[in-house]
Amino acid sequence: MDVIVVFSPLIGAFIAGFFGRMIGDRMSELIPIGFMGISALASLAVFHDVVIQGNTYVTHIFTFIDSGTFETSWALKIDQLTSVMFSVVSVVAWMIHIYSMGYMDHDPHKSRFFAYLSLFTFFMLLLVSSDNLIQLFVGWEGVGLVSYLLIGFWYHKPSACAAAIKAFLVNRVGDIGFALGIMACFVIFGSVGFDEIFGAAGDHAEDTFVFMWWEGHALTIACVLLFIGAMGKSAQLGLHTWLPDAMEGPTPVSALIHAATMVTAGVFMVCRLSPIFEYAPIALELVTYVGAITCFFAATIGIAQNDIKRVIAYSTCSQLGYMFFAAGVSAYQAAIFHLGTHAFFKALLFLCAGSVIHAMHDEQDMRKMGGLAKKLPWTCALMWIGSLALAGIGIPGILPESWHLPGLGFAGFYSKDLIIESAMGAHTTQGVFAYWMGTAAAGLTALYSGRLLFMTFHGKSRVEKKTWEQVHESPWVMIGPLCVLGFGATFGGGLMYNWIVGGGMEQFWGASLFTLPGVSPIEASHHIDGFYKLMPLAFAAAGFAISIICYAWFLDWPAKITSAFRPVYLFLLNKWYFDELYDTLFVRPARYLGYHLWKKGDGDMIDGVGPDGISAVTLRLARQAGRLQSGYVYHYAFAMLVGVVVIVTGYLVFAGG
Repeated sequence: MDVIVVFSPLIGAFIAGFFGRMIGDRMSELIPIGFMGISALASLAVFHDVVIQGNTYVTHIFTFIDSGTFETSWALKIDQLTSVMFSVVSVVAWMIHIYSMGYMDHDPHKSRFFAYLSLFTFFMLLLVSSDNLIQLFVGWEGVGLVSYLLIGFWYHKPSACAAAIKAFLVNRVGDIGFALGIMACFVIFGSVGFDEIFGAAGDHAEDTFVFMWWEGHALTIACVLLFIGAMGKSAQLGLHTWLPDAMEGPTPVSALIHAATMVTAGVFMVCRLSPIFEYAPIALELVTYVGAITCFFAATIGIAQNDIKRVIAYSTCSQLGYMFFAAGVSAYQAAIFHLGTHAFFKALLFLCAGSVIHAMHDEQDMRKMGGLAKKLPWTCALMWIGSLALAGIGIPGILPESWHLPGLGFAGFYSKDLIIESAMGAHTTQGVFAYWMGTAAAGLTALYSGRLLFMTFHGKSRVEKKTWEQVHESPWVMIGPLCVLGFGATFGGGLMYNWIVGGGMEQFWGASLFTLPGVSPIEASHHIDGFYKLMPLAFAAAGFAISIICYAWFLDWPAKITSAFRPVYLFLLNKWYFDELYDTLFVRPARYLGYHLWKKGDGDMIDGVGPDGISAVTLRLARQAGRLQSGYVYHYAFAMLVGVVVIVTGYLVFAGG
């Protein structure tokens, strides 16, 4: 079954990509969707086999590299972590494939789009089932490559091409660190296989690297390098700038990248490598601080954006910060739990945004919307579900104790609050810092979620009259997948809570996630003071209340606030000026250096002295020599006389010597 899960999307991509013109547009859609459905159903069978039956195994496919003492294979590592990722990735991707039939209905390149979409899913499934670091790297680079193709799918738009290049280049920066981290692991352990690395992690806990005059802790160096790769792929602070620009691709692409595939790869990698991160506490501190700062930073930007997709994009960046600081305090189970719930409500939000954009004839500015609930009732209701799940809205303590649930709420209520509480339960400086950053971000998340809802669906319509008359609800091929995702965003957290992070946590995860002996941060989170438990929910309620006041009741307040705090507003609107900063520090110097190397180095020196110089000298000499060919006999006689004099003089000088 595991082979079916991974390779079914590849078959669909191959057929749609190479035979799309032969089979036509409709079959180019249906065949990838069918194979994606087979993968999704097979993933549920794998989940049952692994989690319910307790079977974990490795499926060896073939030997990939065998050179001297270095040997690595293509193999699928099937354990609890893989089975969870299989289910999340394949089910969400299947819904996005179905939705794309309606969204891309008028696009002339359906076969290419569905081929890319299925290929993207294949590489992600290959990544999460990897048995070694080399295979993980292949999947890692595969999703990076196909993201470039999907973000730049509409290549006739210069902005799409620029966004695709930006995503590719920024990820290459992170991938340099990731590749060096893999090399460091091989140097330390003499292997790239997970079983060999995990089994020997404790034995190498005190190893050091010596480089020139500097000595450092080996596992810390390896883990920091690996985390740099995760920062690029999962858009953490500093390497996040590609993520908002990735909105240039079709909306289903945004949903797939942000919900279940590319951006979650970094979180998965850190959790998969928990046996070595646990022996690198400094690296875990770095993960915690970066995740916590990213969580807050991205949320502040989200409250100022006007593009509906960019608001959701920055929410992804923020939610990934939650996942990372959960992993940083060793609450890996909570990180994967939030990864799963986030996949459903984030895919739901993006696809609902796509439904709005589809109805509004590609308009994405929320300032030109309003009142759309009348025209898009299903989309509005489902967007409310996704937004409430994102904001983590719920009521704590109202369910019977026999249910073993912290309360009743949407999916994000269970996973996000658990992460924040686990950070406090870790009882470390970085944990407390992450708690307050996460709590503040919870308030901002509720604020921008409410802002999106009220600006888009409620209040007075700001839609042009001509467009308003044409606005209509999306077809059921688009609404159907939204309903499935809406079910997951509503009930997914409560249904899976006890298995993943509750009383059955240890049995559920088995040996797929590792923490050093001691009190688990998740267990400790149940015993923190009630004040700290209620604080995230209070911030979320306050944020949502502010959104109601500013965007439903007193509509002139936002303009007054932005006018009063103009510098702050511009700072957030311009995304903390990271793009401008990078343009000044890296882009302009690189362009200046490249231009002058081209003009001065290549043009003046290399070409000037080399091919162009030699040809110019030859041409000049030829022209000078050509002047001697005058056609007058006395000129030729004179030249002959000069020649005779030179020859005789030379003979007398040298022969006489």
